[in-house]
Order: sequence, then structure tokens, then C-alpha cells
Amino acid sequence: MIRRSLSLLLAGAVIGASAMSLVHGAGGAAANAAGSETYRQLAIFGDIFERVRAQYVTPPEEKKLVESAINGMLSSLDPHSSYLNPEAAKDMRVQTRGEFGGLGIEVTMENELVKVIAPIEGTPAERAGVLAGDLIAEIDGEEVRGLTLSEAVDKMRGAVNTPIELTILREGAAEPIKLTIVRDIIKVRAVRHRVEQDVGYIKINSFTEKTFDDLQTAIDDIKRQIPQDKLKGYVLDLRLNPGGLLDQAVSVSDTFLERGEIVSTRGRDPKNITRFDARSGDRIDGKPMIVLVNGGSASASEIVAGALQDHRRATVLGTQSFGKGSVQTIIPLAESGALRLTTALYYTPAGTSIQGKGITPDIKVEQPLPEDLLGRDVSRGESELKGHIRGTQEDDAGSGSAAYVPPDPKDDVQLNYAFDLLRGVRADPAFPPSPDKAALNR
Repeated sequence: MIRRSLSLLLAGAVIGASAMSLVHGAGGAAANAAGSETYRQLAIFGDIFERVRAQYVTPPEEKKLVESAINGMLSSLDPHSSYLNPEAAKDMRVQTRGEFGGLGIEVTMENELVKVIAPIEGTPAERAGVLAGDLIAEIDGEEVRGLTLSEAVDKMRGAVNTPIELTILREGAAEPIKLTIVRDIIKVRAVRHRVEQDVGYIKINSFTEKTFDDLQTAIDDIKRQIPQDKLKGYVLDLRLNPGGLLDQAVSVSDTFLERGEIVSTRGRDPKNITRFDARSGDRIDGKPMIVLVNGGSASASEIVAGALQDHRRATVLGTQSFGKGSVQTIIPLAESGALRLTTALYYTPAGTSIQGKGITPDIKVEQPLPEDLLGRDVSRGESELKGHIRGTQEDDAGSGSAAYVPPDPKDDVQLNYAFDLLRGVRADPAFPPSPDKAALNR
């Protein structure tokens, strides 16, 4: 399979290094009049900025004023366009690469403390003795209470070879445990996999630069563990996957398709349509496949689910996906900042825009929520975001559903439903799907 080097990214990831310029003098008198009005408005902005700078009750930070003004302009367009200052732009590039300086722990928030889901194998956290279930109460002497999860994670990340002290509360320990850990390069596992008896399970967490390669490794390992004649099929889990790089979504889809369109993007100009097609070669040899989605499946993960669904290559199971069908272009700016601007919408092979609608599963299976989440808003989708671009197929039902996956696979109703279908324990008219000849030849 040939990997593509695309200049587009989704879900806030880097898409290219193109430069934009304004061309003056075109359009005659109307253009000149519009330009005069624009410059008049800019003059008003400059006047207000100077008055705030000179007369506000306390001296404002001018850099913050400008950044806030820029973001105010961009946020009025849609929820995904924004200005990235140098620090935010750098962090975005780090996330896209899938590696960063840190400790190597997967965490969540519990009772205002950071709870360790699991230390990543071979990382400083594991070597230092951090255990699953540990609660981090202090980071370098600063209490975690009062911090958001994002703020706490930012404090734990940092330059390689720099130390950090964690104060840990551990069940069964009489006193808090203090650990000094030296940060190292942490490589995020974009893909996790395991063998479930006669089924291959693949979980894609995000679409980073490493996703396609990690997927190939996962498939190879599953094939080594399960003889081909015993392998019932694969579950591709895209739940809670917020998206990422478009080229990786295309390559992942291509992994399971023989031919046909994977996705197309359409910009401001109706003639500006870019199509991405699959190349010959189904990596799993036509084995049955089920794709899991929920309200946390967005952007690049919806591209994969939509492509495999439209081509009848896989059965999509779960609940309505998030519905983010817009493309953001990252335009580098001076001093290493960047502009993240919505420049196009993407469409599935059948020509469907999922913007504000999402992917509707072939088989709807609700995931029961635990008591502590009952009554809470866990089903926010793109259609509920203020100022979102209204999709061409958006309806009153909107997009999104509960974004919850039980930590214990035994309690995972959607996953076990998929296993039962693959093993023939239960039947459904939507599984297995019949290949769509028309879609395959688009």
C-alpha cells in the first residue's frame, strides 16, 4: 500500500505550510468601496485598542489583547477556527507527531485528583513504580485540586531529562508516597490491539503520524496469533477517537478496501473538489469486520467509518458519531504561531456530508451509563456547538450520542455485541453487509 503525503489535516492537526496573500485592484468600484469600508472598520479597531491600552484602569497586557481580538474574530466563524500562539502551535505539532517529553502515564480525573489509569510500559513512570489506580495529589509541591485535567497534564509534561516530583495517594499505603521521576521521550501508542480468542480487536486512539504503521503492526501480530482458518474477523474500535490527520484516515481506510473513493473535500469554490481513492489490496483478506463508533468518534474517525460503511466493507455498530465534517487548514504565521482556518467540508464516498449529522450506525446498540453519569450531559455533538457550520444533511435530530466506554471489557455491551455477531452467536440483517458494487466503482 502506498502512503500519501497530504497537505490536509482534521481535528486541529497540522495540514500544510501554504501561504496566503491578498490581491488588490480586482473587482472595480464595488471592490474599492468594500475595501474602503473594511479599512474604516480596522481604523475603529485601532482606535479602540489605543484607548484601552492608554486608559484602562490597570495596564493591560497588549499581546493578550491582540490574541483575544484575533480569536474573537475567528470564533465568530465556527467553533474550530482559531489563532494558535507559538506555544499552542508547538503543542499541536507535538500531538500530531505522537511523541513528547513526559512521564508515560494514562490518566483521568477522579474526585479532583489525577487518577492513573495505567503506566505505559517501558516509560519513566513505570520504572519509578507508578501503579494503576494511584491518585496524584501534588505536582512539584502544588496541589492538583483546583486544576483541570489538561492543566495537570501540561505540568507533568516538559523537557526531556528534567525531574518532577509527584505526591501519590495509594490504596493500602499509610502515608502519601513521593516519587521523583525524570522526564523522557514518550511515544504515544496510536493503536492498541489484542486477540480475543478467535477475533482480532484493534483500537485506534487517534490519527497521528504513527497510526498507519502501528495498524500494520497490529494486523501482522493478530495474524501470527490466530490461524487464518480460525480467525472469525476483526473489530475496529473508533469510539472516543477525536480524529487527527486526514492522510492517516485515508491510509487506514485504504488498508481494508480494494478500490473506490475514500473521501472527498469540497471548499468555497464549487469546482474545488479533491478526491482520495483506495488502491488495490485488502490487508485483512476480506475477513468480516465491525467498526465501533459512539458520540466520541469525530472527524478522521468518521471518515474511516463512513468509507467502510458506504462500500459495505464493514458493519458500523454503536451510536451516532459526533458529526465533525469540516477540514481545518493550518497556516504558519510569523514568530511560529499559526492560523487554524476551516477551508472545506468532507464527504463520504456516497456523497454524504456528516457535518452536524454524524455517522448513523448500521446496528444501533446503546451503552448503559454508570450511576455517576446518569443525568449528566455526555452526548454533546457538533450540532450543539454554538456557531457550528450547518451541514447539508443536518436535520433536527442533530449529531452526537453518549461518549462512554466501560473500563472493563466485560461490561462493554457494544464490544460484546460485536463479538457475538462475528462468532455467529447472534444474527442481524445488517451483518455481514453485501458489497456495494456501485460504491466500489465510484
